[in-house]
Amino acid sequence: MDIGASLKAVRKLKGLSQRELAKRAGVTNSTISMIEKNSVSPSVSSLKKVLAGIPMSLVDFFSIDDGSIGDQKVVYRANELLDIGTGDLVYKLIGRDYPNRAMSLMSETYPINSDTGPDMLQHEGEEGGVIVEGKLEVTVGEEVFILEKGDSYYFNSQQPHRFRNPFDEPCRLVSATTPADF
Repeated sequence: MDIGASLKAVRKLKGLSQRELAKRAGVTNSTISMIEKNSVSPSVSSLKKVLAGIPMSLVDFFSIDDGSIGDQKVVYRANELLDIGTGDLVYKLIGRDYPNRAMSLMSETYPINSDTGPDMLQHEGEEGGVIVEGKLEVTVGEEVFILEKGDSYYFNSQQPHRFRNPFDEPCRLVSATTPADF
């Protein structure tokens, strides 16, 4: 997916200038311009922040080219999951077309030396997850935790948080967040 072109198309469709979107999202004009020109690859947190200025969820943004919503499904095959990650991060959303989802359920992969970006994430709701493979550094507020296979986390997402894999093997986890804004 061409993130820059998609952002530009959505921004224009909503009748927003780069300046207005930047103001709404709390970022600089040049940030919007660089994303639209694909000069930078935004982190998940940065893209989510920019999309909040539209407003639009990550799922809606990444579903632009796939406008079809099918019958209510029960099973989602691995090749049907929508990857909403950016950069090296893989966030495969489970149940993206489930009507009125109350949560976002994802299969996530953090490659070696990857993270959610320099900024702490902070949003409404709750999130939890379980490590399936590897290790992950989870920061919530001022506390830093090292989680290994089988360990899990659950916290109020209004607390500043971030995820990082400084280890020598990829980390896979299954996570859930509320509300369903991914």
